[in-house]
Amino acid sequence: MKQIKITFPNKTTETFENDIRPLILMEKLSEGENDRKIIAVKVNNEICSLDAPINISAQIEGVFLDTKEGASIYRRSLCFVLAAAANNLFPGTRLLVGHSLGYGYYYTLEKKDGISKQDIELLSKEMKRIIENDSIIETSFISYTEACDLFEKLSLTETRKQLNFRCPSKVQINTLGSFSDLYFGPLVSSTGILRVFELKPYADGFLLRFPEHNTPEKLTEFVDQPKLFEIYKTYKEWGKKLGVTSAASLNQMIYNREIKNFINITETLQTKRISEIADQIKAKKTARVVLIAGPSSSGKTTTSMKLSLQLQALGFNPKLISLDNYYVGRQETPMDEIGKEDYESLEALNIKMLNQNLVDLFNGKEIELPAYDFHAGVSYFKGDKMRLEENDILIMEGIHGLNDKLTPLVPAEKKFKIYLSALTQLNLDDHNRIATSDNRLIRRTVRDSNLRGKSAADTIAMWDNVQKGEKLHIFPFQNNADAMLNTALDYEISVLKVYAEPLLKCVSPLQKEYAEANRLLQFLNNFSQISATNVPNLSIIREFIGGSGFKY
Repeated sequence: MKQIKITFPNKTTETFENDIRPLILMEKLSEGENDRKIIAVKVNNEICSLDAPINISAQIEGVFLDTKEGASIYRRSLCFVLAAAANNLFPGTRLLVGHSLGYGYYYTLEKKDGISKQDIELLSKEMKRIIENDSIIETSFISYTEACDLFEKLSLTETRKQLNFRCPSKVQINTLGSFSDLYFGPLVSSTGILRVFELKPYADGFLLRFPEHNTPEKLTEFVDQPKLFEIYKTYKEWGKKLGVTSAASLNQMIYNREIKNFINITETLQTKRISEIADQIKAKKTARVVLIAGPSSSGKTTTSMKLSLQLQALGFNPKLISLDNYYVGRQETPMDEIGKEDYESLEALNIKMLNQNLVDLFNGKEIELPAYDFHAGVSYFKGDKMRLEENDILIMEGIHGLNDKLTPLVPAEKKFKIYLSALTQLNLDDHNRIATSDNRLIRRTVRDSNLRGKSAADTIAMWDNVQKGEKLHIFPFQNNADAMLNTALDYEISVLKVYAEPLLKCVSPLQKEYAEANRLLQFLNNFSQISATNVPNLSIIREFIGGSGFKY
């Protein structure tokens, strides 16, 4: 039999027979890691199940439960167990996953009489039974015809429909007991590890709650986000009315050559939402500064410009102030825990100067605006002046916009705060959601390549730090917003795919970013392409792919 060489994290290499399974190598993989739990394995930087046979010489390392990658596998596996439990209890009834809410996913169950607390308790009990039995999750391939028949039998409508647009000769599936679903990434090899979860009744459905990756042994306290939930609910209902709720239904529209009209409707809806926010600002009457905040690649810059147009139509004269110009300078910038300049901390900005400038402007005085030299890392003045006239209104966008510590000297009545997110209402299918962070990461990968000359690996490498900053400086303040805007466009992934795929394919298996690049490529494989010629020149997507009618 063929033999292969396996190199372990401690750099030792051993020879094994072909098709060896990682489960046999657990002692070597966990060496020196104390009691940390391994949930999967990286084989040449590709994440695989512990039960997946290794048939090539490889460098391998464990994927631990207390890491982001481990948490992702844990959550995906919990979702699979929930789907299996729902199939066991309510066969033929559609279980539909929604967006994330805190550390949980929102679900609904399409029952005629709705879902009751008793139904949720039954689901939780059945999940616990499956987990306590430490049931095996099998991964296998079946023929295309078998897959079509299987998904029809299980009433997995959207999963079956997607096979009209992905037509492989063999289809990879996960199986748990009598339930099977399409493979969207590795799961745990058996269910016994999935003991920390909760089903919590919420709105018309329930939340599947799971632990944060830093504390895998317990659930965090639930923090409600009612404004964000209402935004999502509105867009979900809109998607249902148009019949576009999944990757498969979007692909169907592309196939039927109906996508131009859908793009126009989607862009019109977003413009309408921005117009409504402009009306809210006018209705407040006392607002003199609009503060726009949102996570990375949520479209803050384009939204600022589109909002400016709507405000001008209402008789305002918007003036933009860039918070980037208020950096304190490299010598005064605080350091993070690894000794690097922390430009995302509030203390990296000259709060005193900003507030004095704002107070002076509101009192009718003229100010001199600062500038910042990013290359030299110094703040300076170049003679730019500003004064506010009667119909002038300021617009400032930046990550700290919703935090009142940014503008402590500005009375609340003079501020109007807007929170941006990119909440696509699309799912991959009934049971597999599209993460908001994936949408933004793909946006940023394309933009970083177009405008900053960065590789996909560069963008992926710094994404964890970006998300860490968002959790500290943006998400805790989102409920402080006067208005929320969803900047996701339900057709955009099919456009971004054209640009992102070639970039992601250049990430080598020798790079640690390969696992994430490979995952994103598998994700994009679910979408048909849309040419950028269909994208309007004032679309938020132009901020990332180029060709915008706005000057940035």
